[in-house]
Amino acid sequence: MTGGTPPPGHRAGFACFIGRPNVGKSTLMNALVGTKVAITSSRPQTTRRAIRGIVHRPDAQLVVVDTPGLHKPRTLLGERLDSLVRSTLTEVDAIGFCVPADEPVGPGDRFIARELAGVKRTPVVAILTKTDKATPEQIAQQLLAVGELGDFADIVPCSAVDGFQVGLVGDLLIAHLPEGHPLYPEGDLTDEPEQTLVAELIREASLEGVRDELPHSIAVVVDEMAPREGRDDLIDVYAHLYVERDSQKGIIIGHKGSRLRDVGARARKQIEALLGTKVFLDLRIKVLKDWQRDPKQLRRLGFYD
Repeated sequence: MTGGTPPPGHRAGFACFIGRPNVGKSTLMNALVGTKVAITSSRPQTTRRAIRGIVHRPDAQLVVVDTPGLHKPRTLLGERLDSLVRSTLTEVDAIGFCVPADEPVGPGDRFIARELAGVKRTPVVAILTKTDKATPEQIAQQLLAVGELGDFADIVPCSAVDGFQVGLVGDLLIAHLPEGHPLYPEGDLTDEPEQTLVAELIREASLEGVRDELPHSIAVVVDEMAPREGRDDLIDVYAHLYVERDSQKGIIIGHKGSRLRDVGARARKQIEALLGTKVFLDLRIKVLKDWQRDPKQLRRLGFYD
């Protein structure tokens, strides 16, 4: 927390994005922050942690918490992710309820709206995402449909891809924050440790082009990350990519290792952009049978009770 006297009227606080899986929450947070702090993918359950992105403005500091998609869990991991979302709802100053503009309101959206109706004291801003994929008629119809889901403080359409009204989303959330000092130093864009961000970038690269059942089974742990001895221009990263079955290990490796090399090349490029230096990436694959359902393995991989 920073000291001194905040500017008159300066606001600071937390807002979280909630929605069913794959509605663009992480992409919107990245757009608000102005850089990539959360991985994105077309695959559901991409976000597995409450990632914080920090938006700095002269009159405010908005800390956006990107949560996993709320859904009916089928595994112990799913139960823990849902528990994480629900606990986050009770700790923030405002909630952004994300519904895509290009898909009809469905059971998942109505389920979340009912959950939010039980959060009495926290204002909810309904955010229509992905307007770049919808026609003006679709957007108008969706605004009406979303308005019928609950009593929201505001409803705003936006597109994180082309920037349409992203700033307005920030304005509406900031309006609900309390006045106070900035919570993080100027220039901080996330409070995630670099090692966690690196693991997430590896997982993002591994999600590209895999079959539907595989994304849920992939977890990544960075075992070691440090500058190479005697060099200040190279960081060595040693990481394990965990899957649940031998057949999944074969999918990740690909024919003669071609897919794993591709994953490593894509991940290394993103990690070098994050760290601002050359990176040597050593990526190994290991099978942890049914880890999503095993409390001991979940703890080992960082998913705590």
